[in-house]
Amino acid sequence: MFIAKKHIPRRTFLRGCGVTLALPLLESMLPAQTPLRRTAASPVRRFVGIWHPHGAAPGYWSPLQEGSNFEFSFITKPLEPFRDRVVLITGLDATGCFSTAEEPGGNHARGANLLSGARPRRDSVTPYLGVTVDQLIAQKYGQDTLLSSIQLGIDDPGNNTGNCNWGYSCAYTNSISWPSPTTPLPTEINPRMVFERLFGDGTSTEERLADRRRTGSILDSITRELSLFKKDIPAGDRTKLDNYLENVREIERRIQNVTSKPESEQSFEVPFGIPDRKDVHFKLMYDLIAVAFQADITRVATLMLGRDLTPTSFPECGFNGGWHSTSHHGDVPANKANYSKINRYHVQNLAYFCEKLRNIPDGDGNVLDHVLIYKGTNMGNSHRHAHEKIPVELVGGVDGTFKGNRHLVFPDNTQRNSNMLLSILDLYGIHRESIGDSTGRLPGLA
Repeated sequence: MFIAKKHIPRRTFLRGCGVTLALPLLESMLPAQTPLRRTAASPVRRFVGIWHPHGAAPGYWSPLQEGSNFEFSFITKPLEPFRDRVVLITGLDATGCFSTAEEPGGNHARGANLLSGARPRRDSVTPYLGVTVDQLIAQKYGQDTLLSSIQLGIDDPGNNTGNCNWGYSCAYTNSISWPSPTTPLPTEINPRMVFERLFGDGTSTEERLADRRRTGSILDSITRELSLFKKDIPAGDRTKLDNYLENVREIERRIQNVTSKPESEQSFEVPFGIPDRKDVHFKLMYDLIAVAFQADITRVATLMLGRDLTPTSFPECGFNGGWHSTSHHGDVPANKANYSKINRYHVQNLAYFCEKLRNIPDGDGNVLDHVLIYKGTNMGNSHRHAHEKIPVELVGGVDGTFKGNRHLVFPDNTQRNSNMLLSILDLYGIHRESIGDSTGRLPGLA
């Protein structure tokens, strides 16, 4: 049999003025008659860490049944279409966030515990935490990508959208991603800046300024390169490439809609380039992570949905109260019901992201098969500032083998979130003795 197949390198880019366009995985990038596991299509493990403050409404998050085929709760119901990729965990404690006699208060100042499992230090000249799981994963899987990881956020740390108190550094509320115990990575909240980082060369100040003033698409600068490239690839690859380019163009169009308002229509309370509607902002950030995974620009991302003490409201959820104030529900049934709507809204956005990933082909499956999304917080009942029974949502297949359709329930005061982080690292082939204040691995997760 005579087999002729042009092989294109996996890391192929098209470049124009101020633009670097990474390409998605195409069939043409797979050598003929080579086992899948030895090609660029071999499943790539990705990771997303999503932080949300203020816990969840008691009685509305945890499903009533343990094990498989459980009935999704009011808050987690939007994840039901992804049941086979969902693991919910009830009963974990964020022990590194507990107040002590030596360090009372500060319950809103320990969000960085989410991915580190470590206890933030109070009254320290230099913030000190621990390397977070996203950065450990990036160290192993991010060396062959343009960006080893990206850190995104929604709330502006400099716009009074949160607080740091009780002698704790603001670093602990501004960042959940730490590549070293003393180095918090800043979050980027401007979708335009994220887009430029993913697709811009940034070779000169002039090119970057021209990019800001551009009214067309970045794809216009590589039209000729695209035409020549598409001539030499099969029809299936052309379709896949066109779908990817349409994703890029649509995200760019939506960002331009935000940044092209006349000055008279811009809100002075919102930094230029940042959507004044949170609903738009959330979806843009999720879309940017999805397209970055699609093109293999990065394999690790974090997203801070808010900062502790944020007053932001979300009218799209059906209730217009502020996030932090509503979280202090006083254990009053009507107030808890209102807070559950805010919680459910954020899970709806997570479901939006999961659907995006499920629709992106990847190797022998899709991107959702080859990622683990960890959405969590460091509080359970936020009205009481309780760090017990924190809600944990895991979605994805890691390498395609991580089993979903599970609700894991642990007895009170027996397991901590750092044990789960240690087990998550095992899923990525990163085996450590401990992380943060872990005491062992979480039974039954792997």
